[in-house]
Amino acid sequence: MSVDRAVMAFAGALVLISLALGYFVSPLWLWLTAFVGANLFQASFTGFCPAAMFFRALGAKPGQAFS
Repeated sequence: MSVDRAVMAFAGALVLISLALGYFVSPLWLWLTAFVGANLFQASFTGFCPAAMFFRALGAKPGQAFS
């Protein structure tokens, strides 16, 4: 799995988990959804993504977006 796909899978999982937690536990979990969205938005402009650095350190193959 490339870094790009790992970041997308991780972000999607966090969004779905935070939505479920926001519905079943506390609406404050929706802030996690907002944080993930804001991080994806800024990464699209700056190319800086902490999750990409993490997956690269784990040995994921480089992709096109976060080189």
